[in-house]
Amino acid sequence: MSKVKSNNVFKKIAKGLSVSSTITASTFLHGPPVLALGLTKLFGQSKKIDETNIKLTNSWLGINNWLIENVLPETEWDIYVDEQLDLNMDGRYLMICNHQSWVDTTVNQYFGVSRMPLTRFFTKWELIFIPFVGQAFKILGFPMMKRHTKEQIAKNPELKKRDLEEARKSCQQLLSQPFTLLNYLEGTRFTQEKHDQQQSPFQHLLKPKAGGLALALNILGDQIDALVDMTIVYPDGVPGYGEFWLGDVPRIVVQLHKVPLPEWILQGNYEEDDAFRDKFQQWVEQIWHEKDQRISAIKAKYASE
Repeated sequence: MSKVKSNNVFKKIAKGLSVSSTITASTFLHGPPVLALGLTKLFGQSKKIDETNIKLTNSWLGINNWLIENVLPETEWDIYVDEQLDLNMDGRYLMICNHQSWVDTTVNQYFGVSRMPLTRFFTKWELIFIPFVGQAFKILGFPMMKRHTKEQIAKNPELKKRDLEEARKSCQQLLSQPFTLLNYLEGTRFTQEKHDQQQSPFQHLLKPKAGGLALALNILGDQIDALVDMTIVYPDGVPGYGEFWLGDVPRIVVQLHKVPLPEWILQGNYEEDDAFRDKFQQWVEQIWHEKDQRISAIKAKYASE
């Protein structure tokens, strides 16, 4: 191994150790106070405790952002925000985004910590078993969904109703404070294999699942400041989480656009009205076609450089 390669390997090892130890220390520093304060909710709601927990969580995320800016300075960020979007820390936003990697959530947090209220997202119930992180999701009001198979729901239709009711309660609880609620409409990370199995009509995206967005709009729609469409592109290839923190991601493109809400969108019942559900799905697919074209344009721009 040449001296240059050897030095690069040692630098990556040092970077990996410093990042992992800092993230671990930050988790143990911030996680227990968030959990401890969250347990007080068993005895009653407190706006002051909720605000304190959000401050602790933003501090927790702020450590990650500090690492990105100081340990990964070689990563180039290309960020565009639609001039129609008036983002601020006191706003209420629904956000949709494409999903390719675990890095997407870190990108979202990096952008949002200083520009938008704390981002929650629809997440799998199973994540609650991750020490500190999973319990923090629940305490901070992340809508946690249990994924049941069609066979399980067919045997027990109450499972679907119960899950929707839990998500409804989580969304309603957000109304007591500023919030950003993120929904990865594809429901899973993009892979070419999944794309081919779905026979997706989009070049860069999986088919969108509209149910979660319909539920959120039904509960929160007339009280939000904007529906925000975030598009994340990795021009040099989709990275893994480890690759990101080792500084192996040269460029990340983030674009945010405001999605106009037609009047009819808040006037239907997605679960019970077949005609409304079809119309809503077509509306979401149009948003997805525009996103797909946007991704193609971004990739073409960087391919020509």
